[in-house]
Amino acid sequence: MKDKANKARMLSDAEKRRLERFEKISEDMIRQGYARRDLTVGMDKANKFAFLLLIPLVVVGFGLYYLVNRRIAFTEFNPLIFVVAIVALTVVHELIHGVCWSFFTPHGFKDIEFGIMKSSLTPYCACLVPLKKPQHVFGTVMPLILLGILPMIVAIAIGNVDLLFIGIVMADGAAGDILIIRMLLGYKSNANEIVYMDHPTEAGGVVFER
Repeated sequence: MKDKANKARMLSDAEKRRLERFEKISEDMIRQGYARRDLTVGMDKANKFAFLLLIPLVVVGFGLYYLVNRRIAFTEFNPLIFVVAIVALTVVHELIHGVCWSFFTPHGFKDIEFGIMKSSLTPYCACLVPLKKPQHVFGTVMPLILLGILPMIVAIAIGNVDLLFIGIVMADGAAGDILIIRMLLGYKSNANEIVYMDHPTEAGGVVFER
């Protein structure tokens, strides 16, 4: 079953290969008696959520920063450090996804694929095999914790404005991950067997259950 959303943009060769592999796995799962439920997130929804999420992140982040340090010296902010860090950590974000998911895959890192979406020039990480819900949630949430929440806590504790800005932006950059986690945790089923697999070309994934 080819997804209509894929017709809206040109897929890279890697995405096409991943889509073909996904469809074969999906067909095999259905033959085994699994039902398929799509849990994808539209880019418009993810972008709107990221915009709204930025507001509480800034308010809470700088509010706590001021309460602890009793000052906010924006003159200490270094734009160059900020830009370089965000570019580098965007790649690290995807690497963390891959490393965490690889703990649970049959062939480790061989079941993880990295690439760049040509339409937006953004890096991505995809797990090529189904995982159980806790396993996928773990790999999905770790970049938010390690690159967003933790840096914000450290920045507030040591009074570093650069690190606070970086933490806020990286936490906001995990908005799509947050939506995916919310869908996964909110998905209720009475099925005896449930596994989750990344969608090959869209944000989010697919639940197979029987």
